[in-house]
Formats: sequence, C-alpha cells, structure tokens
Amino acid sequence: MPEPVGGGARPSNRRRPDPASLLTVLEGPTRGSSSRPARGAAHVDPTRVDAPAGAGRILTVPNIISFARLVGVPLFLYLILVAHQQVAAVVVLALGGTTDWVDGYLARRLKQVSRLGELLDPLADRLYIFATLIALTATGVIPWPFTAALLLREVVVGATIPVLRRYGYGPLPVHYVGKTATFILLFAFPVLLLAHASAGARPVAGPAGWGLAWWGLVLYWAAGVLYLIQFIAVVRAARRRPGGGAGVPRDSAEGDEVRGDGPVPA
Repeated sequence: MPEPVGGGARPSNRRRPDPASLLTVLEGPTRGSSSRPARGAAHVDPTRVDAPAGAGRILTVPNIISFARLVGVPLFLYLILVAHQQVAAVVVLALGGTTDWVDGYLARRLKQVSRLGELLDPLADRLYIFATLIALTATGVIPWPFTAALLLREVVVGATIPVLRRYGYGPLPVHYVGKTATFILLFAFPVLLLAHASAGARPVAGPAGWGLAWWGLVLYWAAGVLYLIQFIAVVRAARRRPGGGAGVPRDSAEGDEVRGDGPVPA
C-alpha cells in the first residue's frame, strides 16, 4: 500500500502486546500441560467459564498422590530426628522424591488436571527440600554453606512476589529448569543420606550424591535467574500500561484475566 501523501505517519491497527502475554516468556511445561500454555494462561483456573471440565476437582488420583507426598514430610522428619531410623528415612525420602513426576504424569494421562493439583505439586517439592535441608544439616550430612545457598535463592525469588502482587500478578509459572533442579535435588538427598547411614554404600553413594547435589544447586540458581529475567520483563511492561500498571492486567481484545494466584515458581 502506498504511503500517505505528505509524509504523515500511517495509522497502525496493530495492538501493543499486553503484559499478560509475558507470563509465558521462558515458561516450560508445568503439571498437567502437555504442550506450551496458551497465550496469557498461566494456569488452569476453575472459576473461568472456559476452564476444562474437572479443573476444580479435589479427590483425584494425582491429588491423592500429592497428599501422600505431603504426609511423608513429617514422617521423614520423625524418622531421622526423633526415631533415628536413618534407613527408613532414606526409603521415605526416596519415595517422596522419585514420585515427583508421577502426579503430573497421571494428571495428563487421566485428564484430571486441577487447580489444587497445580498448588500441591510445587508445595510438596518445597516442603521436601526444606525438611531435608533442615534434617540433613542438623545431622551433619550437609554443610551449612550448601543449605544457605539454597535458602538464599528462595529468599531472592520470594522477594519478587510482593512486587508482582502490586501489578496484579500472582507468582509466575513454574519453570521447567526449576522442576529439573528440584527433581535432581530430591534424588541427591536420599543418596547422601544413604552414604551417611551405610559405610558399605559410602564409597559410591557419597561422590554420586554430591555430584547430583551440586548439579541441582547450579540448576536451581539458573532457574532463579531465568525467573528474575521474566519478572523484570513483566514489571517493565506493566509500568508502560496507562495508569502505571496498578491493578489486575487484562487482555483488551480477548478479555482474558490473568489472576493473581498462580503457582509459586520452582
């Protein structure tokens, strides 16, 4: 199409990208998603009219598995700190860590994706990591600098949540790098505990456990850096909105609301 006479700017009907679309930047697959999430959809919201059937269900097979993993956290702490049954604690911790992927797989396989499941999955992961750090640091299996490095990452990422709330966003979606780091850490901790509990397994389990632990720590921080990049992009885009970005963002064309209750990033 020829340019307007007089060099005037041609009016554009292109819509500026909404900050909500930035929620999917760098986002990998989360529990219940077999492909990249739709534009502006950070999670399954059962309150929406277009939410999949069963998104608000509670008693599903994946949720029962997640509940069982949560029950395993106090059981693990009791076995290692009170009963001093390290072998049993290794078994409980190994089961809790290796079943991390099971609930998400079954949610997709059985078509039982739910909002509660999206919250329980990262919650169980964090509780297992924190409980294991406390127990293994208290018993001398893990040195405190390693524990401090993991906790510092959580503090840095957690500090972004109040800022996101100010702009109408919840915590940004779980990142696949963070999920990988979590799985590696949950696999490394029982191996380290096994090395501490069994002299026969120590020559092999010790080096293997620490190799996994340091790999998991590096990936955990890498996921944190990616999350901070995503956080900065979302905040900058929100500030460019009319009114300084306060309030809940909306997509003006599609009417999709980005609700402030997404899963905590991993």
